[in-house]
Amino acid sequence: MRRAQPAPSNSEAGPAGLWPVDRLILGYLLAISLLVAVFHQRIPDAGAIVLLHAAGALLIVAIVIYPRLPGARIFHHWYPLPYTYACYGVTSLIITALWPSIRDLRVDARLAAWDYAIWGANPTVWLERIQTPLVTELLQITYSLFVPMFLGVAVIFWIQNRRDEFRSYAFVLALGFLVSYVGYVCVPARGPRFYLDGLQTQPLAGVWLYGWLRGGLDQLESAHYDCFPSGHMEMTILAWWWSRRISTPLAGIYGLYAVSMLLATTYLRYHYTVDLLAGVVAAVAVLTVAPRLMRWWH
Repeated sequence: MRRAQPAPSNSEAGPAGLWPVDRLILGYLLAISLLVAVFHQRIPDAGAIVLLHAAGALLIVAIVIYPRLPGARIFHHWYPLPYTYACYGVTSLIITALWPSIRDLRVDARLAAWDYAIWGANPTVWLERIQTPLVTELLQITYSLFVPMFLGVAVIFWIQNRRDEFRSYAFVLALGFLVSYVGYVCVPARGPRFYLDGLQTQPLAGVWLYGWLRGGLDQLESAHYDCFPSGHMEMTILAWWWSRRISTPLAGIYGLYAVSMLLATTYLRYHYTVDLLAGVVAAVAVLTVAPRLMRWWH
């Protein structure tokens, strides 16, 4: 059965005034700026971070006030994605400021203990039973396709001129990312690839692209305490849910990708399984709350 296609939206420019995603991101920038100001003595370049947040907020306000500026329409639709990524970098600075003793990996010890209590083993160690270079290669590619996959749904909405759905999806993505950042701050953990490294009996090895992909991701993520909840699992579920609005076959592809991601995150030693459960819970919470927030802010 094919899902009925809604008529393309004609609201090309979008509603006037602040959109729900604008209110969400402006509120988050304000909250983070206040935290940085309070803990400025522990955060390098705290003044520069606050100024950058203020400049980013002013830019959002400017395109709301002057929507006919060149490029304003495209920027207004797409800016939430680079903005939320920029917030990711600041999150690590806030975590180290709030948790001075974080490097003892105490939180990792608790998450690993929960995993062991659930499974009677450390899942990343147990999965060595199925470890082969080909499986490692395929799962690393799966994990690395995370950003293109959730962006793909947005691109399809944009190409199909379904602007209302694009804006709603952008709000859901932004909310999902920001919820995961709050989780990182409250439960800072680096993951089993660091904490359980001494228990692993063999290193991961791929075929062709594994080393390059792993190294690139390490440059982006390895310094961050970003395991709980699993943002990869959360955002993959959000993308799958919204892909259902495009077509049933596409939703099937995204469903298979979500299952592959579930295995990849643990097999590749990025996450504890309790991180994945938290990511699923976060995704369900976002999908439940987002429509209510959008209606309220509209």
